[in-house]
Amino acid sequence: MENKKPRGEIGILRDAFLSRIEPHAQLFLIIEHEDEEYIGCVMFDDGTFCGQVFASLKQHCGKTVVEIGNLDLGHLF
Repeated sequence: MENKKPRGEIGILRDAFLSRIEPHAQLFLIIEHEDEEYIGCVMFDDGTFCGQVFASLKQHCGKTVVEIGNLDLGHLF
C-alpha cells in the first residue's frame, strides 16, 4: 500500500480559521496538494498571538506553503 501522507512545505493554503472554543488558541489550516485537501492544527499558548498569526495567514490564502513559510512575522513579537 502506498503512503500518500504529504510531508514538508508543500501545497497551497486554501483557508485558515480559529477554534470556536475559548481561549481561541488553536488555528486550523486547510491545505490543498495534488487535488486533495488536508487539515492541520497549530496550537498556541497565547490566544492573542494566535489571533495575530491567523489574521496574517488569512491575507495569504491562495499562496504556497513555501511562500508563507518565508514570511517575516517578526512584527508580531
